[in-house]
Parts: sequence; C-alpha cells; structure tokens
Amino acid sequence: MVKIYNNYINGWKKPGSNEYREIKNPFNQSVLAKVAVSNEEDVKDAVDTARESFEKGSWSVLLASERAKILWRLADLVESNTKQLALLESKNQGKTIKYARDSDLPFIVDNLRFFAGAARMLEGKAASEYSGMGTSMIRREPLGVVAGIVPWNYPLYIAVWKLAPALAAGNSVILKPASLTPLTLLEFASLAEKAGVPKGVLNIITGDGETVGSALVKNKQVDAVSFTGDTSTGKKMLEYASKSIKKISLELGGKAPLIALSDADLDMVANGAVVGGYWNAGQDCTAVTRVFVQEKQHDALIKKMTSLARQFKLGDQTKESTDMGPLVSDKQLARVMSYVDVAKSEGANVVTGGKQPKGKIFEKGHFFEPTILTKVDHHSSVAQEEIFGPVISVFPYKEVEDAVEKANDVEFGLAGSIYGKDIKNCFSISKKLNFGTVWINEHGVLTSETPHGGFKQSGFGKDLSMYSLEEYTRIKHVYIDQTGLTRRPWHYTVFGKK
Repeated sequence: MVKIYNNYINGWKKPGSNEYREIKNPFNQSVLAKVAVSNEEDVKDAVDTARESFEKGSWSVLLASERAKILWRLADLVESNTKQLALLESKNQGKTIKYARDSDLPFIVDNLRFFAGAARMLEGKAASEYSGMGTSMIRREPLGVVAGIVPWNYPLYIAVWKLAPALAAGNSVILKPASLTPLTLLEFASLAEKAGVPKGVLNIITGDGETVGSALVKNKQVDAVSFTGDTSTGKKMLEYASKSIKKISLELGGKAPLIALSDADLDMVANGAVVGGYWNAGQDCTAVTRVFVQEKQHDALIKKMTSLARQFKLGDQTKESTDMGPLVSDKQLARVMSYVDVAKSEGANVVTGGKQPKGKIFEKGHFFEPTILTKVDHHSSVAQEEIFGPVISVFPYKEVEDAVEKANDVEFGLAGSIYGKDIKNCFSISKKLNFGTVWINEHGVLTSETPHGGFKQSGFGKDLSMYSLEEYTRIKHVYIDQTGLTRRPWHYTVFGKK
C-alpha cells in the first residue's frame, strides 16, 4: 500500500484541499507515496502555528543548553535511521544510494551536531561602557518565524542547512520541500518530534512553489526567508520579500569553473573534473561545468577525462554498483538535452555522451550520459547558463589571465576551483576569482565549520558555519543608565540651561 503523508503543522494535519499528489521514482516511475497538495489557507495555518509557538516561548525561551540537547538527540536519531533515510532519498531524488548514504546523511548528522553546539555559543560583540553614563549590552536574538524553501537536488541535506541554525538560534521554522522530492523531510518530522522538538516549532508543508512558496514569502508574519533554487525564482522571492521588508537569504545558480594551471597534475584534474561535474548527475549548483586548461595540455586532458567519463555506470540508483542515477524528472532531462542540442547546432563538438543511453533498463528513467563538450563558444548559452545536468565544457587557454577572465565572465559566482602544484600561485589566483568558494586542488568539499554562499546572481547570505547564524538572528542594543540622575548632563541641549 502506498503511504500517504499529510502536512506537519502542529503535528500531522490533512490539507484543506483534501487532495494528494503522487511522488514517483525517477528510475522506473513507480509510485513511492502520496503527499498533501496545500493551498494558501494551509500556509496561513502553518505560519499562525509557528508564530504562536514562538510567542509562547516553547522553544524561543528554552535554555540554549536544552535546545542543544534536543538537536543532538535529533542527530542521533537521524544517524540511527541513516539506512532507511538514504534509501528513501535515493528512490525519490534519483541520486545513488552510496552518495545518499555515505555523503549526504553523515553530513546531515554532523551539521545537526555542529549547530547543537552553536546554540550555546550565540553572543553579542560587546558589553561595556561607551557613553560614560551607562552600560551598553549587545543581544543576539531569534528573528521569530523563519520559512525555508528547499530545492529538489538535496532534499534533506539542504533542509537541515536551514533548520539547524534557525532552531539553534531559537526560531520557529516552516519548511517547504520541493514538490518532486518531499519524502525524507516528511520522515524527518517524526524524528524531530521524537527528539523533543515541540509541536508547532517545526512545520512542514507540501505543495507547488507558485502557491505554497509564494504565499510563505508574502506572509507578513514570516520574519525571514531562506531560499535555495534557481536564480529566476530567487528574483521573485526577493521581490515578494521586499513588500514587507523581511530578511531573506538566497543561494541560487552556479556555473563553476575549474582552472588547470600549466603545472597541474592532469590525472588529478581529470578526476576532480568528472567527479565534481557528475556528482548527483550534475544536478548541483557547485558542479564543475567549465574546465580551462593550457592549450598545449588540452588534448591530453580531454583524453583522460573521456576515459573516466565512459567508466561511469548508469542504472538503478539504489544499486551499490551504480555511479549515476536518473535525472530528477522528464522536465529536467528535456532541459539538459535542449542545451546540448543547441550547443551542437552552434558548432560545439560532443567528445562523449550528449545523448540518452540505450537499453531496456533506461526505458522508463530520465537518464543522460556523462557529457564532455569542446569547441564551445564562450558566449553561448551552454557556456553561460546553468544546465544542471552531467555536462562539462572544456576550454583551452594561452595565458592564465585569459582563463581567469573567462571564468569570472558569467552572471554567477558560487564556487570554482584551481589545480596546480605551486600553491602560492594558486592562492594568488584565488583572490582574483569572483566566487564565494574557491577550492585549490579539490572541488566540492564542504564542512559544517565553513560558510557556503555566492556572489553576483548566485545570491547572498551564507549557509553552514557560524556565519549562517547571521541569517536567523537580529542584533539588539540595550542601554542601562548608571547615573541615577533625574536630569542628565546632556538634557540642556534639548531645553533649559547647562
């Protein structure tokens, strides 16, 4: 029997529409579950519930040490349920079981534990006397109600990026998972309740972005929004948030470059490029999409990358031997195919891939082969726009300054990497790259302790690390008079004599 999920609003609750939609496995289109189709009344209910929980102080005024205990307990529960959550994530999103189980879930557990500790470390910058008449205290306070809008490429992973710091700071939270991939977050709700997160403090509402996401951002009782998704939708979110001047953080698209310097180890570059470009089937804002290599080394690198790309095993994402599963939907597959077709029509050369794989196992799934393109025009759509699929374009350069200029010459600024043996030179070049994260001799490492976020049209604000707490707190100055005087020395400047 197919499981039916309701919204999680002060506990499990049926949607006002009493309608549900099927959630399917992108590999074989089998129905995994049915989830609530929410409307604006459901959104209002979720917001009112979160607001009430915040005002009552069931979480917001809880001792930081108690919030930390609950978050740590939640991490333990996620860890003990890793196998089940990873399998569900793999079936729902299409990512391989080894990636979900051995990469996503351990990071989720670590992130919850990091912010369990961070809950006890919230502090202002100063408490001192500056005026000569009193003491100034700086308080860091929760904002209130925080809405998190989660993308479909990392359903539970990025949800925790949002809820962990928000809860650590004392906020009440509403999460809207992507309409395609809500299942692990809904299962997570039960674990959060079991861990001791009070009902009403964490709420999860499912539905389409146009209805649910927009209504959340527009609601005046929502104090802050954290959105991860494509840039065009992010611009709409920014516009909606501006109506009530609410705080918003945006982690949007990317077009990550990898610059291989002339002294780089080409085997290391090739591995970094294909792993960084094809993880999660290329459905990652930080995925390698553009490789810049010294022109004399171009052919050698292409040969090494092609050899590795052709070793990727595509198939059922729940099998241990699978390296790449299907794309998340037929719509996403059509998008990737369209970009490659346009690139070919504009003169690009498909070195490998560029098409759907053949075979019975691929008939129902949204598969696309790992693809390498050369002879790509730097100003073309495939070089400038986010494809969000397993497609890497390789560009030769004469001088490294040209590579840096072209790497920066896109609308995005999320992440990039440099490969080379001269670390001093690599570091010098990193300062010239206009990206929120620059890796050296690596591509893709994230940790709970270090911030993640972009520049330009990749958005603003930070996920992860103590820096992310800035997105979920406010700074208040409290002044305490110490003179006890009825008339203060400065009052004469308003009336009376000195």
